[in-house]
This record gives sequence, structure tokens and C-alpha cells, in this order.
Amino acid sequence: MREFEHPTLMDQAEALAISIGHALDLAIGVNGWAVLAVSGGRSPVAMFERLRYRPVRWEAVTITLVDERAVPPDHPDSNGALVRAHLLREAAASAAFVPLIADAEEAAEPSRAVARLNQAYRQPDVVVLGMGEDGHTASLFPDAPELQTALSDPRAGYLVTHPSVAPHARVTLNLAALLAAERVFLAVAGAAKAEVLDRAKQGPTPALPVSLVLANQRRGFDIFRA
Repeated sequence: MREFEHPTLMDQAEALAISIGHALDLAIGVNGWAVLAVSGGRSPVAMFERLRYRPVRWEAVTITLVDERAVPPDHPDSNGALVRAHLLREAAASAAFVPLIADAEEAAEPSRAVARLNQAYRQPDVVVLGMGEDGHTASLFPDAPELQTALSDPRAGYLVTHPSVAPHARVTLNLAALLAAERVFLAVAGAAKAEVLDRAKQGPTPALPVSLVLANQRRGFDIFRA
């Protein structure tokens, strides 16, 4: 596990975009294709707007999400809408995109989305994670009743979680899927999240789900701080 410090959010975004592009190039060189799973929210937008210009063989890349809110694809809270607006443009417009919530029916019944995704599951080669101040990553929230299943199921894939602190149910990759990626990037910004990350590095605990990723990762794992 490596850590990189960046003086500003823009520096962090640029460094992440370069590193993710390089990781995609390596995966394409080995497999002929690559699957990239990104996180949503506002934090990755600056990185998306840099990554989409990187000289990657985007036609060989499938982009999907680490997690998604159970909302229709055109909803303001949709991570998929964020990816379409800020990443699937310029050079990256030629990438394929697999949304986690395909339509309003899946938003109303996210278990249908999980069934679709797991039936045609492709393990992401490159995963980009964020982290909340409660220590959640992806949609593995400490208070979600499905957390133990998400952490203990040995089969990589998606599941539905219902965090009480969030307004929507979520579809998310489980821990096994995060650990199976060849490269994982964790982006953390601000003093409050830095303190949570430092606590998570002290040892694995379900109270800080990100700590389970940190403690069990066995492949390329880079932390980008700002």
C-alpha cells in the first residue's frame, strides 16, 4: 500500500487521472480490455474531467460504478448521471458504460438490478473508492443491516444495502469484489477524513468498513490524500 500527499484538490485530481489511465493501459495490455469501477458523489468530478482526456484505448474499456443510489437514471442523485455528464465525454466517450440502475423499475426494486448485474458480472480491474467521515466506502455503511453479508460473502458481486443515514437504498460492490481488483485507488480529502483514515489503518473493524479493505488488500492499493 502506497500513500501520496497532494497540496490541493486539483493536484490530487490530476495525479489520480494519470494513475488511473496508466492502470487501465496495463490492464488492456494484459487482457485486451479493462473494466473500471468509479465512485460517485461530487468528490470525483474534477478527476473525471481530467481522466476523460487521457490517451487510453477507451474503446477497450467498460466503465461501471462501485455503488449507486436506488434512483432513476435521470435523478439528480444518480451516480450514473454524474458519470455520463463528467466522464463519458471527449476521449472517454468511446468507452462502454454499465449502469447499476438501468431504469425506474430497477430503482423501485433494486434487487432486480443486483440480479442483472451478478448474472453478467465482470470483475473490475481498476476500482476508484472514496470514503465517508463515518468510515464507509462504496455503500458499505457501518449501520447497514446488510453489512455483515457484504463483508463475509466470498463471491465477488453486488448487493443491496439500506443505510439508515442515507436517503436511498444502495446497490454496491461487496468486499470480495473490492479486494479482487488488480488496482484500487482511495481518494481522501480534508482533515476530518484524514483522521478517520488514520484510525482505519490501525486495524480492521466493521465500525469503519474502509478498514476491512485496507487490512485485507493484497494487490495494488494506492491512497491519494489532499
